[in-house]
Amino acid sequence: MHTPHAHRRVALIDMGTNTFHLLIVEMPTRPDEKPLVLLRTKVGVRLGEGGISQGVIAPEPYARALHTLAGFKEEMELHEVEEVRATATSAMRVTKNGPELVRDIFEQTGIQVNVIPGDREAELICEGVRQAVDLGTEHHLIMDIGGGSVEFIIANQATIFWKQSFEIGAQRLLDKFFPDPSGVFPAAAVEAEQQYLGTVLEPLIEAVRRYQPVSLVGASGSFDSLADMQLGELRTDANLPPRTELRLSSFQESYRHLLAGNHEQRVAIPGILPMRADMLVVAAVLIDYVLGITEITRIQTSAYALKEGVLAEMLGL
Repeated sequence: MHTPHAHRRVALIDMGTNTFHLLIVEMPTRPDEKPLVLLRTKVGVRLGEGGISQGVIAPEPYARALHTLAGFKEEMELHEVEEVRATATSAMRVTKNGPELVRDIFEQTGIQVNVIPGDREAELICEGVRQAVDLGTEHHLIMDIGGGSVEFIIANQATIFWKQSFEIGAQRLLDKFFPDPSGVFPAAAVEAEQQYLGTVLEPLIEAVRRYQPVSLVGASGSFDSLADMQLGELRTDANLPPRTELRLSSFQESYRHLLAGNHEQRVAIPGILPMRADMLVVAAVLIDYVLGITEITRIQTSAYALKEGVLAEMLGL
């Protein structure tokens, strides 16, 4: 029997389509205190690989998910965690065997996974971003590119004006437009992706016209990678500042660089996580498209997203 800590320890798990995140914090006892981060880690599970476009979680990613959660459970035991909030998104939401994986995770680890709808995901992402970036009173376009879905939110620090989740994540775009294993992305495929986005993202085009956001705030994932490319080094989760200014010229240069190479050449670029090398291209095409329809020139990245949103709600922020 371990004695409970004077401070309650909580684990927040975000099971995305590409990456599983684990955040372990010690909760404050006074309203003026911040939670103490004990561990912040992530694992590239690629849950959508080889199956999300067919509506299933393939056997290898399924096994990787269970293995990763078993590792997370060990960390939680090591840190004597008393409460767990595990959230799953697109891949678990839309696949036929998602519910089966939820059951297996519970049976093998005791972790109860909450599969949330896209709208709720967008709300939590916005809440997380607000902890990293002061949105003030102006309208900002928040964008979170997952492997399965992409969330867009137009908000300021106090209000969400519009939000929508689209099932057009990076793994899906990769499957749809760039099946070439060498990872060469021909101009025609880039063009095809942009045309497709023009049809799917009509609600976004309408919302942007209506609310005219002044900046783009990109949450975690691909945006962290673009910020790493700007810096020329791959940072660990622990070294990421909550907010980074991503220069438009830096994004444009990275975009050109990403499009020009094949898979091997991209992996060699400083700041790129090998697992993200190809997905980053389809994500960059998407970001470029969004910049084009909004005429936004300021990009900020937020290292905080869904799990920090869950934490903020628990703290009543």
